[in-house]
Amino acid sequence: MTRLSRYFLPTTREAPADAEAVSHKLTVRAGLARQVGAGFWTWLPAGWRAHRKVEQIVREELDAIGALEMLMPVIQQAETWRRTGRYDIDEVFKLKDRRGADFVLAMSHEENVTWHVSREIRSYRDLPKLLYHFQTKERDEPRPRAGVLRTREFIMKDSYSFDVDPEGLERSYQLHIQAYDRIFDRTGLEWYRVESDVGMMGGFGAHEYMAPCGAGENDVALSSAGYAANVEVASATPRPVDGLPGPLDAPEPVETPGATTVEDVARLLGVPAGAVIKAMPVVADGRGPVLVLVRGDHRLNEIKLQNALGTPARPAEAGEVRSIFNAEPGFIGPVGAPVEVLADEALRGLHGLVTGGNEHDVHLRGVEPGRDFEPTWGDVRRVEEGDTCPNGAPITIEPAIEVGNIFKLGTRYSDPLGARYLDEQGKEQLIWMGSYGIGPARIVAAAIEQHADEQGISWPRAVAPFDVELVTLGKPGEDAREVADRLYDELRDQGLDVLYDDRDGSAGEKFADAELLGCPLRLTIGKRGLEAGEVDVQVRRAQEKRSLPLEGAAAAAAELWASLP
Repeated sequence: MTRLSRYFLPTTREAPADAEAVSHKLTVRAGLARQVGAGFWTWLPAGWRAHRKVEQIVREELDAIGALEMLMPVIQQAETWRRTGRYDIDEVFKLKDRRGADFVLAMSHEENVTWHVSREIRSYRDLPKLLYHFQTKERDEPRPRAGVLRTREFIMKDSYSFDVDPEGLERSYQLHIQAYDRIFDRTGLEWYRVESDVGMMGGFGAHEYMAPCGAGENDVALSSAGYAANVEVASATPRPVDGLPGPLDAPEPVETPGATTVEDVARLLGVPAGAVIKAMPVVADGRGPVLVLVRGDHRLNEIKLQNALGTPARPAEAGEVRSIFNAEPGFIGPVGAPVEVLADEALRGLHGLVTGGNEHDVHLRGVEPGRDFEPTWGDVRRVEEGDTCPNGAPITIEPAIEVGNIFKLGTRYSDPLGARYLDEQGKEQLIWMGSYGIGPARIVAAAIEQHADEQGISWPRAVAPFDVELVTLGKPGEDAREVADRLYDELRDQGLDVLYDDRDGSAGEKFADAELLGCPLRLTIGKRGLEAGEVDVQVRRAQEKRSLPLEGAAAAAAELWASLP
């Protein structure tokens, strides 16, 4: 029996003072969850129902591609994480037991599942395998934010594929793409699949599933030609530089007193920002200092830079810049630079450029890459709106929530953990792996973000905590109450999940809570409707109002609900 008079749904009028994201505000106001501490949340009954509905959609679609559900522990031995090189990741929670043995709280389960496979799989006949589970994950998140979107503890579905070769991995990858596409269609989200960086997971290929919304922590580059990529890895043809100065026979020094920024230099010399070379000295792990160059109207992409260098890098400190270049920061440039130079591809073929002269208050103009300095070339800039995608269409950039990800791990984990099989010739081979994650809490939050209005949440029906909210305006002993009690049972007989507001509050209070919680359909039984032989109906999306005949109302409501988005 789901009657509000007995239910735990602590709605509030005000959002938390620190809440910025719509989903954060409404998750609290609608009584779906409560924060315990920074990055730790308790799902309350209604919020947990929505979470479980998402889980069930995911479970059904993974089962449909032949994946097998299991359950692995949160606490794992540190040794396997050391063998894969992930033990030293800052976000990994580490602990010791009473005997001093090292353990981790898993942020994902590649090590654990690969450990099992390395002991159980012996032959090519045992492959392929698709395994998955739902489990609590722990992540020492430095900046928890946006309610349940970025937390330190969360539930995640992760699945893993095991194949004999790259072709088998590709088949498993495509199976997951099919399953994920159906999952996100069923949840009612607006979404797209984008190219992404493999990050701390490792491997050689990845995609993310993104739900566009204002609270998104990722920026996605899109085009009308179908291009979609996380800005972390997106590539595009840059807009040409308007007003690029003409070429010179050789670089010419020019005094630029106090001009240490691109804007200062461009203004002083009367050139567009795109004609200025932005020079950024970095120190790469195991590689030393590198001078990284991008166009002055572009921004450095740190993920691309790390991929281009093959190692993490940090900005050089002011003292290091003075020591290496014998010049002040702000006047550094590639001509005669005593270090390796890495230039972004957008600088290739340009002329008449301006760059630091490696001398205080001096820049050089008329600089040409390839003539005046010979760099290593790479794509290290962030794409910008107005660039063009590989198919020639303009790029737009919008924020989005990452709700799922898929990775081609290859032998990233099977090699260090010894997951091998014997092929048809009896030779030992490494198993090829894929990893596939979905965050149910993120889907819940994205659904709220995409479908909220000023009154509250407007759930897609597939993930709503309840299908129907039934409101009675009658008091105990009155006809309206008796009819509502009867209709509640009839709606449940139709297979609908019903929240019955049988409280003694005012109509205004009940309607406000109903719109805040946002069940797809609201039915109201009151004296006026009974006299007319009708049930008042509100479709939550767009707040469309109508009525249904009281006779057969449950069946009619079920039919109406099935037609809703």
